Amino acid sequence: MLKKIILNKAGQLVLHMLFWCAVLFFYTYFFGFDSHDFNYVLSFSLFLMPITIATTYVSIYKLIPDYLITKRYFLFGLYSFYTLVISAYLIVVSVFFGLIYLSNFEYANMAPISRSLIFVAVAVYLVVIIVSAFKLLKLNLKHAEKTKLLETKILETQLKLKEQELNYLKMQIHPHFLFNTLNTMYGFALKKADETPEMILKLSNLLDYLLYQIDKPFVLLSEEIEHINDYIELEKMRFHDTLSISLTTNGSSKDLKIAPMLLLPFVENSFKHGTIKQGELSIKIDLKCKNQTVWFSIENTASKTEASQKGIGLENIVKRLDLLYDDNYSLDVEDKKGIFKVALKLKLK
Repeated sequence: MLKKIILNKAGQLVLHMLFWCAVLFFYTYFFGFDSHDFNYVLSFSLFLMPITIATTYVSIYKLIPDYLITKRYFLFGLYSFYTLVISAYLIVVSVFFGLIYLSNFEYANMAPISRSLIFVAVAVYLVVIIVSAFKLLKLNLKHAEKTKLLETKILETQLKLKEQELNYLKMQIHPHFLFNTLNTMYGFALKKADETPEMILKLSNLLDYLLYQIDKPFVLLSEEIEHINDYIELEKMRFHDTLSISLTTNGSSKDLKIAPMLLLPFVENSFKHGTIKQGELSIKIDLKCKNQTVWFSIENTASKTEASQKGIGLENIVKRLDLLYDDNYSLDVEDKKGIFKVALKLKLK
């Protein structure tokens, strides 16, 4: 780690030295225009180098990162003004250096461009501005990279929380569903009914779906329908003649996929909260598919008290729909004249 840091610092030092050598070359070329005194031009350029280097480093290592990037604009303006005044004074000194020490007070012996204070200042501040602009670009790119990395981490965290919430909802569905089904099976076992073996077979199919398919993000809609049928058969054994139920499916559902255990809890709730009226629990289920859209509706006879108690299952389904399908679904719940109805429209992904 230390070796890597030393190598990085050494690389930066070499790059800086190469850059300032290029600036020195630029100065000698710029101030050497229309002048044949190379020694004068080189000495004048070398005198300007510390001024340029100091002004540049103050700008890129102090003014920009400490005041401009942190939006301390007043201090940035104030210290930039101080830097400008001091550097301008040193530029004036450099012109007098060329006049007094390099040309022995002979104005004509000075390099033509070095005579002009404006041209000397332009040469120095041009370097400062270019380097400062590069520094700003580098800082902006670094900030953009950090922002993107932060957004990625936030997105990953949100996805993990979403996944954990889905798992939590599934864990709630498992005991809820099993409790109701095992209750039914227990009743049959007590009566030593002949239907018990068939019920165990149906339950084993449901348990396979519950334990192994629920972890998949999506399952075939046809599988969901098949297990709804298995559940209905189980309930038929329990209710006997007190149950009137119909399941109608229209449209092809062979290739469509849906989140597992999304429709089955609706059916379960209709049995759990349904009310037997005039000696019969009436349940009507309708499922239609067209293109990538599914219409699912279920209604059952219910008392007003039972209808208002939607149960854990329905609440969890709403949460799962929000997490999985967002704005791609609509869910309507109605309780009119002793009929509790749920209508779901789902646009599959």
